[in-house]
Amino acid sequence: MSNEALIANIKSHAKQVFENLTTDELIEKALERNEGQITDKGALAADTGEFTGRSPKDKFLVKDAKTADTAWWGTVNQPFESEKFDALLNRVVAHLEGREIFVRHAYACADPTYRLNIQVVTESAYQNLFAKNLFLRPTATEIATQPSEWVIIAAPSFMADPAIDGTRQHNFTIVDLTKKIILIGGSGYTGEIKKGIFSVLNYILPQEKGVLSMHCSANIGKDNDTAVFFGLSGTGKTTLSADPNRKLIGDDEHGWSDSTVFNFEGGCYAKCVNLTEEKEPQIWNAIKPGALVENVRFFEGTNTPDYDNISVTENTRVAYPIDFIDNIAEPSIGDAPKNIFFLTADAFGVLPPISKLTPGQAMYQFISGYTAKVAGTEAGVTEPQATFSACFGQVFLPLHPAKYAEMLGEKLSAHPNINVWLINTGWSGGAYGVGSRMKLSYTRAMITAALEGQLDGSFTNHPVFGFAMPDACPNVPSELLHPRNTWADGAEYDAQCQKLAKLFNDNFQKFADGSSDEIKAAAPRMATA
Repeated sequence: MSNEALIANIKSHAKQVFENLTTDELIEKALERNEGQITDKGALAADTGEFTGRSPKDKFLVKDAKTADTAWWGTVNQPFESEKFDALLNRVVAHLEGREIFVRHAYACADPTYRLNIQVVTESAYQNLFAKNLFLRPTATEIATQPSEWVIIAAPSFMADPAIDGTRQHNFTIVDLTKKIILIGGSGYTGEIKKGIFSVLNYILPQEKGVLSMHCSANIGKDNDTAVFFGLSGTGKTTLSADPNRKLIGDDEHGWSDSTVFNFEGGCYAKCVNLTEEKEPQIWNAIKPGALVENVRFFEGTNTPDYDNISVTENTRVAYPIDFIDNIAEPSIGDAPKNIFFLTADAFGVLPPISKLTPGQAMYQFISGYTAKVAGTEAGVTEPQATFSACFGQVFLPLHPAKYAEMLGEKLSAHPNINVWLINTGWSGGAYGVGSRMKLSYTRAMITAALEGQLDGSFTNHPVFGFAMPDACPNVPSELLHPRNTWADGAEYDAQCQKLAKLFNDNFQKFADGSSDEIKAAAPRMATA
């Protein structure tokens, strides 16, 4: 059965089909169905139910002739039998019979060369609003003339039976790259919809189109110079890419073709925890009619969200179309990047606040995807905890991380004038608890200097990590640029540096077999006994 026939079959057996509703119509249906309420600023607030985040242990990839020898099998990509998928799909389709369903046409990839047409079938109006906000929105003519290639079916009220269905528990997200279907059940968390398509693009684009897929934000300057920002949660990716002097291409998912950097999405899915107008004005102002706020609590007796209240989850979110933000690139496309920034919040206080990387170092740092959590977040944790996520998005990678790292190296070889920078937004003068967090104003000044070509003076190589550290930067005290100089005890810094270097090397071992000699040579140097 083709995907168009699958959708037609689902629609023919539904109680009622709501197809391509407007934003106002979706909100009206959500309120009618008691799926949420309107906040004081006019956004729809909905709860996603049992799951308030993705469930990586319940994400599967169908293993078949297409994927058996290409996918990176393991904890990230757990294999699922094709026959089991077919049976589970039939059970979900039967579950939808006699129910109201919401159907939406959408697409991914702003560059029309790589456009991926999608139909999203959801049980809930708020899920469909999410899809409308996050994906790119086709015209009526495009809907009528362009068939959908991929189908997403999201049925949160369907509970799998592991004994019958082969899942781990009652919830699941399963991607079938051959049938081009994403099947989601048992969870109302909308991020499964967004990241399902991201995982698909992370397979298709590098494997079949020669495009590097990236978990990053991107912006563009007045001279059409594109910059991309990679970083895990808490490193400043969203904050630092929001620059009043540059237009935003996108905040989370992009592709890098031979000639363009393009947004995969048509919206943003921003965190709301501790949100204030002063800290994140763009996100604050995007929470208005048409936006979807998820899992927030309210000040008692009001419809005003309390963004400091994390009694349900710290992962409170808002989903809104990208044009809810001022100063965006239209369309969401830029030229190949001139500058690439890897962001890390190093709680060990070891890494320089800014350093320039060779192509080999860039590939090594990319495959490492490092940041660190501060001490004290868990009982008994007294020192920083290193976190590594390959390519700054390991949980979304269907291919071996070395594939993406080597593609990055190929892009850097094809564009030798690209600058790659490592930015440490973490600690200086000591580890967390002793040193101090790098001031945002200094980080912004360093990024501005890099973007404007003001870091072309002398550099000093870091003795362990090998990075080229600038000796001076406009509007930044020079003593901050070489991290050892900020520590009261240089020997203590050296010891901490060796500790972090070992963590890098230990983490890299699982990627070593699939990595090139150039990547391996960029590992930090351990002191010999």
